[in-house]
Amino acid sequence: MNCDPKPYLADTHEVLNQPVALADYNLYASDRALREAVAAQGGAWGDAALDAYGARLGRREVLALGDDANHYPPELDTHDRYGRRVDLIRFHPAYHTLMTMAIGEGIHASPWADPRPGANVVRAARFFMQQQVEAGHGCPVTMTFASVRALRSQPSVARDWEPRITATAYDPRNVPYADKAGVTIGMAMTEKQGGSDLRSNTTQAYAVGAEGPGEAYELVGHKFFMSAPMCDAFLTLANSRGGLSCFLLPRWRPDGSKNAMHIQRMKPKMGNVANATCEAEYRGALAWMVGEEGRGVRTIIDMVALTRFDCMVGSSAGLRAAAVQALHHCRSRAAFGRLLVDQPLMQNVLADLVLESEGATALSMRIGRTLDGEASDEQEALLLRVGTILGKYWICKRVPQHTAEALECIGGSGVMEDTPMPRLFRESPINAVWEGSGNVQCLDLLRAMQKTPAVLDAYFAEVGAAAGANAALDRHVKALKQDLVALKDPDVAQFVSRDLADRLALAMQASLLIRHAPAAVADAFCASRLSGAGHRQYGTLPQGADCRSIIERAMPV
Repeated sequence: MNCDPKPYLADTHEVLNQPVALADYNLYASDRALREAVAAQGGAWGDAALDAYGARLGRREVLALGDDANHYPPELDTHDRYGRRVDLIRFHPAYHTLMTMAIGEGIHASPWADPRPGANVVRAARFFMQQQVEAGHGCPVTMTFASVRALRSQPSVARDWEPRITATAYDPRNVPYADKAGVTIGMAMTEKQGGSDLRSNTTQAYAVGAEGPGEAYELVGHKFFMSAPMCDAFLTLANSRGGLSCFLLPRWRPDGSKNAMHIQRMKPKMGNVANATCEAEYRGALAWMVGEEGRGVRTIIDMVALTRFDCMVGSSAGLRAAAVQALHHCRSRAAFGRLLVDQPLMQNVLADLVLESEGATALSMRIGRTLDGEASDEQEALLLRVGTILGKYWICKRVPQHTAEALECIGGSGVMEDTPMPRLFRESPINAVWEGSGNVQCLDLLRAMQKTPAVLDAYFAEVGAAAGANAALDRHVKALKQDLVALKDPDVAQFVSRDLADRLALAMQASLLIRHAPAAVADAFCASRLSGAGHRQYGTLPQGADCRSIIERAMPV
């Protein structure tokens, strides 16, 4: 006998018209733009491995690692319970699992360990997918990858460290590097009085014995930003008698004692939460000079060029991750009698988001190819010089608005902390700030053009490979060349350098899409980005754009 006179009051509703969380999908097989770019830039030999790793990264339990690593941020213990200085950073196990995956897959060093054609393209594709799971742990992975180039300027130091850097073993213990099979490398350049102006650094280096490259020094000073302070060693800058020089500073001295690098506090970042960043003081910290004395900025820039490349790849990953969330939501939710993905205005918005992602992916993989060819091909080396600047500047700056638009496609649910979107949004401005802000990139572009005019010849040769295929691109390139010829006054050049960088980046993306993407993608990209007033809000593609085809090829499956 039912004693409840009103049983219907206990059953209010069932969940309808809501998507399930996107999980258990293949990040590589679902991304036609990435697969096509990898093939176009010489990385097709890596397809099978990339497909297997894309399936692994898309598993529900792996995606959850990114949530946990950010929900439980790293914590600092400056001393042990007995008062001994330890400077220990403690991470959630999810962070260590992601690091183990990345380093085990060779994302930190595979082009150095196996330098063959397409190695940097395949490595960039792995990094691109890994960053969609969680961006913060990519910082030490990137710096470890980039450190090899700087260390090779000092063979005596590289011989000792490179075998451990390129090993696919992740060991997070806070112990001397000699006790480890694999190590990670961080960076500590920025000081509070200088920021990007590295030559204003005040940290001093005092020779222990002999002076010069490869010799031991003790460093005294303060670094306002130390990235990934749990790494085994850091490339850093300090003033020796010969000027600002580069040094490798390990966490432990060769005798097994802790080095005098003291972490002062963790930096409370708005994004990139899973990654540790701190302030640190050197109080006679032992370090070895790397590269020519007094040429520290030149030495460290060899490393920064690669970290900037990873910034553009990471931001491209952010564009893809946000677009995928919007696409998945809109194919599952209906309003006003139709699925959102079938409504013309939403199609315009979604297709526009996809175009942004596709252009960024194409440019990132193309610059990956220049890394593969720079040693043997002068044109590739020149294109790398200008292309890295353009990609780092343009792609990284496009992510915040793109992510906000993707979030808006999802609506109120998109701002909830139990979804990926708030984390993606907080992450969205980070890469534009890391490794030189937008203004720094634009000034570097002007320096490159002035110091090495041939970079523009290499650039226009690359863009010109699509000449005659699209009238909008042809007009855009013609206007660019005319404006560059007329650009004589240095102050005027600096004033308009952002406009110049925008136009150069868009032309290169358009050229790549014309050559390697379907016509629906290339035509809509050129019509929306190169014609008239240029791109405005997302969702302003012109009539005639084949939005459905653009959306369908980008849909996660």
